[in-house]
Amino acid sequence: MKKKILIVDDDPTNLSMIEAHLRRYGYDVKTTVNGSRAIDLTYKWNPDLILLDIIMPGLDGLTVAKRIREFSSIPIIFLTAKRDEIDKLKGFEAGADDYIVKPFSSAVLFARVRAVLRRFETGDLEDYYPPVYRHGDLIIDVESYRVTVSGEDVYLSATEHKLLKKLAESMGKIVTKEELLSSVWGPNFRYDKTILWVALSRLKQKIEKDPTNPVHILTIRGHGYTIPEDSS
Repeated sequence: MKKKILIVDDDPTNLSMIEAHLRRYGYDVKTTVNGSRAIDLTYKWNPDLILLDIIMPGLDGLTVAKRIREFSSIPIIFLTAKRDEIDKLKGFEAGADDYIVKPFSSAVLFARVRAVLRRFETGDLEDYYPPVYRHGDLIIDVESYRVTVSGEDVYLSATEHKLLKKLAESMGKIVTKEELLSSVWGPNFRYDKTILWVALSRLKQKIEKDPTNPVHILTIRGHGYTIPEDSS
């Protein structure tokens, strides 16, 4: 089955160019120039990936991403001319899984799209009987991608799901920063500690009752992070 990609960009020329490239690579594509329409399409069409421009009239890309994260963990790649690190941080904080700076080549676009899709595809043998991890009031159902805290659903981005799953799989053990970055983002991001810090901060905001005094994800200074063995 073809992977479905939603492209959101207020520039019709750019939109058409990206659409043509992705269709040539075999993807099923829908496009829109409107942020509100993008949210509606995400809910109804359920794409496998969203390519989202940041600077748009009406609802900008950051707002659209935050709205989508209220109900979906679909991977989001921001497409933007903004190059500053602070802008990238804002993108990741809004729920992005990757960030491509314009202008970019079709080869770069295809490589990043494939990398993000591959990152969140399931199909390993261990996933035929995926476990349910429990840590206190935190429950992580791998098969349904459902996370609850005290019985309430928590909506995570695809990256946050991957990060939490990696930590849960190693419950009771310390996972180094390099291991987390390589496992979740890929080996090219092995030393990008900023991305990891932002993602973990967002994750703690969602699953910890008091993010300043976490009980689920602990920092082991000089070593990495751990979900300690559950003693409840």
